[in-house]
Amino acid sequence: MENKPLLQRFSVNLRLHRNNKRIDKRMRKVFIYVLWGFVLLCMLVVAIIFTAIAKGKIGYVPPVEELENPNLKFATQIISDDGKLLGTWSLSKENRVYVGYEDLSPHLVHALVATEDVRFEDHSGIDARAFMRAVIKRGIFMQKHAGGGSTITQQLAKNELFTQEKQLTRKAAEVFAAFALERTYTKQQILEMYVNTIYFGSGYYGIHDAAQGYFGCEPSQLADWQAVMLAGLPNAPSAYSPDKSPQLALERTRAVLRRMADHGTITLDRAAELAQQAENEYGR
Repeated sequence: MENKPLLQRFSVNLRLHRNNKRIDKRMRKVFIYVLWGFVLLCMLVVAIIFTAIAKGKIGYVPPVEELENPNLKFATQIISDDGKLLGTWSLSKENRVYVGYEDLSPHLVHALVATEDVRFEDHSGIDARAFMRAVIKRGIFMQKHAGGGSTITQQLAKNELFTQEKQLTRKAAEVFAAFALERTYTKQQILEMYVNTIYFGSGYYGIHDAAQGYFGCEPSQLADWQAVMLAGLPNAPSAYSPDKSPQLALERTRAVLRRMADHGTITLDRAAELAQQAENEYGR
C-alpha cells in the first residue's frame, strides 16, 4: 500500500515528461518552419531587387566601356636614359605604380587566393557558397564578424567602380559588375588589377608601393615570406600593418600560411619554414 502513492507520482511525472517532449517537438517544428519561411522571404526580396537592377529600374551598374577602362589612379614614372626609375608623380595621394602579372610573386598570388577567394579559379564572379554563408550568418543570425562573401572580382568592382556605401542595391549592382568583369577579363588580368588597386596600410596603395614601402624592393624581388605577409594585409590593413603592429602582422602571416597549406598551394614544412623566417624578422 505504501508503494501506491509512489507509483502514482511516477506515472504522473512520466505523462508530464511525454507531454513536454511532444511540446518540444512541436516548438522545434514551428521554429524550423518560421526559419525557412524567413530564408525564402529574404531570397524572394533579393531576387526582386536583382531583377529590378538588371532591368535598370533601380541602382546603377557601370557600363561596359567603364569596366573595360577602369579609373585606376596610377602615377607617372620618371625614367632616366639608362632605364633607372628617378621618381614618380601623381595628382592623387594614391601614388600607384602599375605592376604586371608576370612580376608578381607566385606566393603573393597563392596567398591572396587562399585567404580572400579560395574558389577564385572556379566561379564566374560570385562564390555562391560563400555568399549564402554570409547571408545566413550576417543576415539571419546577425553575426557581424562572421566574414563577408565577396570574391576578389567583387572587391575589385567595389573599390574601383562604386562608392563604399553599405546599401543592398549597391551590393546587388556590385554582383552584376563582377559578372561583367569576369566576361571582359581573364583571371590573371583581374588579379593583376586587384593587387594594383587595393590598400595595404600605412598609406601604401597597390603592390608596388607596398613592396617598396615595407621592404624596400620591387614586387618581383620580394622574399616568399614577405609576399605572404603582404597578402594578409588587405583584410584589415590598418590593424595588420608591419610598421604599426609587427606582432599582429606576424600572427596574420601565420594564419595565411595555414590557409595556404589547407588549400594545398604549399606544404606544411614549407609553411613552417616561412613562418620561422617571418618570426626571425618580426619576432624580436
